[in-house]
Amino acid sequence: PKKDRILPRVLSMEEVLRLLEVTRNLKHKTILALLYSAGLRVGELIDLELKHFDFDRRQLHIQRAKGRKDRYACIAESIFPLLKMYYEGYRPKKYFIENPKGGKYSSESIRSFLKQSCTLAGIQKRVTPHTLRHSYATHLLESGTDLRLIQTLLGHSKPETTMIYTHVSTQQLQEVKSPLDLALRQAAYRDKKETKLGLSLPNERDNRDKS
Repeated sequence: PKKDRILPRVLSMEEVLRLLEVTRNLKHKTILALLYSAGLRVGELIDLELKHFDFDRRQLHIQRAKGRKDRYACIAESIFPLLKMYYEGYRPKKYFIENPKGGKYSSESIRSFLKQSCTLAGIQKRVTPHTLRHSYATHLLESGTDLRLIQTLLGHSKPETTMIYTHVSTQQLQEVKSPLDLALRQAAYRDKKETKLGLSLPNERDNRDKS
């Protein structure tokens, strides 16, 4: 029997911004910004070396990602100042994010401070580093990015894996009009029919505000 597929948990854009705002530690903020803005797996971020950054092309070279395949991820222009500030403050030697001894940073440390930041941001849902990757993909889809491009950016070998985000995104669902709403709108004697049915016609402006 097939296992039930649980939809990934995602943050809203507002929650992501709130998370970054309450994270005061420069290294921690940089980590969260990279995880979300590039859609990285936590292991990919930990493995990032200085040589993997191409700021002219706004690209990250992700080597030996899941499935041992290389890929490129985009660096958001908005985090350039943050990355520069982090680099000048910490001066990493090999890995972009290093522990105090110059080695790889630990995923446990990331999970720990992420939990603290969520508490400060008032986010009650369970959030892991992978939640930021899920949020990245969902927000790309909601902004109109082609599903095949999202598949490439995430490094998914199968399109079916990326398709899960079409179920996560609720933006299109919010824009769907019920046939009953349409029928009421087209019906003659609007006020009379609404009163008779005990229904009220949805307000167009209110619908737009919710989308």
